[in-house]
Amino acid sequence: MKNRNDNLKRVIVDFKKLTPEILALLVEKYPDGYDEDQIISFKNASNEIIEAVEVTTKDTKYLVKVSKKLAITMENYDEDDYGDFATDDPDAIQDPELAIEADDDLDTDDSDDVDDTKLDKDVDLDDADDLDDLDEEPIDDDEDDDID
Repeated sequence: MKNRNDNLKRVIVDFKKLTPEILALLVEKYPDGYDEDQIISFKNASNEIIEAVEVTTKDTKYLVKVSKKLAITMENYDEDDYGDFATDDPDAIQDPELAIEADDDLDTDDSDDVDDTKLDKDVDLDDADDLDDLDEEPIDDDEDDDID
């Protein structure tokens, strides 16, 4: 007796060719990410070892190559991010490194910002050379203690 999976088309998918449809299937099958025991290892035609996770549709078995980009993209998956794209459009999936660079423009973390409330002169805080020219004066919080 033949297994239903014997007649499936088999497709190896790299991150660059990942589509919203395949990503949605991956997130549905692996909602908490994939574990080592869910990774399939095999050799490709060039005799290179490939590690992939499997997701199946009614007519195709996809082996999606495992990568850090895939894990990050699955972790940050939001179906609404892909509403403007066709389900088979590989350009819809953004490289997480590019997305991180774009998010740097929207930096809300103030931990690395310079405290500009104590500057003695106007400087462009984006120009590191100007920071060397600042006059630093000690701040005396106990001004009342100086009264003789």
